[in-house]
Amino acid sequence: MTSTFPNISISTERLVLRPLDEDDVPALADMMNDEQVVAWTTAPHPYTEADAHRWITRLAPDERTEGRGIVLAVTEFLTQRLVGVVHLRNTDWRVRSSQIAYVIAPWARGEGYASEAVLATAQWLFHDQKFERLELRTAAGNTASQQVAQKIGCISEGVLRNAWTARARTDDGAWTEVRTDVIVWSLLPEDLAGVTEQPADTAGFTSYSDWN
Repeated sequence: MTSTFPNISISTERLVLRPLDEDDVPALADMMNDEQVVAWTTAPHPYTEADAHRWITRLAPDERTEGRGIVLAVTEFLTQRLVGVVHLRNTDWRVRSSQIAYVIAPWARGEGYASEAVLATAQWLFHDQKFERLELRTAAGNTASQQVAQKIGCISEGVLRNAWTARARTDDGAWTEVRTDVIVWSLLPEDLAGVTEQPADTAGFTSYSDWN
């Protein structure tokens, strides 16, 4: 029997992390076409509403039901606006370990939403699901994602040389693939002891990878 994560919602002081739904299609497509998202992810470009619909209705649910992880929409508590997406992936149920990836909409950057969402997910993963390790991988040039890892208490474990293909603009404005190193970060339950953010509150619902 395949282990799976429950279909849950996680609440913080400012955010609600919940399953994606079809109403998120336009906002997700818009977010995934942002230049920073294009540069640091493997998502299709241009990212159409058909791509978003396929991700929301089939690919993301399959991540959970097939035991690979879980995909959660990150929304503002007050406005319900889509802030971003958090993705637990490459989950190993035997060793209780998972990898986290995320994207944040351009309008929401600089507000601490990424670290708040990732921390809430980590707290739920460790406290509720009894996991023992969370891994984060960031491209060497993706300093914003590295700052998130540092802020929530992740430890840098080393560099995977030439292990990732990012995208960059050429002189004529086209996108081209470029090789880059990858920094591996980890977070263990005991690492959260020094993090002061308010713990997440979780409630059950019955109702592209590599995004960091």
